[in-house]
Amino acid sequence: SFFVVCSCFFVVVSLLVLCLFLMEEKPLAISLQDVQDAHERIKSNINRTPVFTSRTLNEEAKQNLFFKAENMQRTGSFKFRGATNSILQLDEEAAKKGVITHSSGNHGQALALAAQVNGIKCYVVMPQGSPEIKKKAVAGYGGEIIYCSDDPQERERLASKIAQEKKLTLIPSYDHPHIMAGQGTLMLEFYEQSGPLDYLIVPVGGGGLMSGVSVACKGVSPSTVIIGAEPILAGDAALSLKKGERQPPFSTTRETVADGLRTGLGEYTFPVLQRNVTEIITVSEEEIKKGMQLVWHYMKLVIEPSAGVGIAVALSPRFKEIAGENKKVGIVLCGGNLDLESWKW
Repeated sequence: SFFVVCSCFFVVVSLLVLCLFLMEEKPLAISLQDVQDAHERIKSNINRTPVFTSRTLNEEAKQNLFFKAENMQRTGSFKFRGATNSILQLDEEAAKKGVITHSSGNHGQALALAAQVNGIKCYVVMPQGSPEIKKKAVAGYGGEIIYCSDDPQERERLASKIAQEKKLTLIPSYDHPHIMAGQGTLMLEFYEQSGPLDYLIVPVGGGGLMSGVSVACKGVSPSTVIIGAEPILAGDAALSLKKGERQPPFSTTRETVADGLRTGLGEYTFPVLQRNVTEIITVSEEEIKKGMQLVWHYMKLVIEPSAGVGIAVALSPRFKEIAGENKKVGIVLCGGNLDLESWKW
């Protein structure tokens, strides 16, 4: 009897170990090679954005900060990378029919321009409450806007419905390997520009940027510790990492000033974050605004609230607990599409 119990225990433990091993070995949606191929594909279409430093902000954070300025990317955010990578992989028939997406703004305008450059019709399902500057940009780049409510699920359903009716290719804003690989290309440049980093801070919404960048980072600089940056009001990604499974967006998600980070993690992006991201730090609305103000004031760079989240994390007590002081820290300034007319400081 004792022998049987011991044998059963051994079998159960062995199966658990095997399951854990298989889980760890499960391939992610994208690889370093995918990111490198994407960069080769899109590099003639995108801006190689600069990296800035600031002695004043270094003193404020007690770190050596390096800022990758994706607010200077075409359409004002990193989103143009993934959109271009997706558009350039359409076959001839799909390109003739056109594309559609759902977006609060940055992805919509990025896809509209990427499509326009390549002579492709683009439809964008946008929440009625999107910032005016982003609505004008989508229309200015030739995108046809279809308005909907602020409910993310409704805009997804509407985009899928129109895609089926018009036989369009639906290009998601973050949860797709082509998008993820495209966003990751900024890290290849960042590494060449700044060298290896001790820490890398990346804003997190749906995880498209974080997943692509983290795969590239682990590929070229494995020792870099990757930290996510998220608003407390939209802290579902941080909670997802802690609980080990995707959590739905918070009821307060739509209240954060960082409108680009109001989406939940995706089916493709979440496993990448689980594998590569050490922690996601959440920050308050006041901390986000302070981060924006510091960059505006001392660096003379226009950034949007979503980019301010990364600055806020670099200045947070929690990050200091993790990193200590005087580390080489990279921060992705994800965009600069701020609606100045409606902004309240």
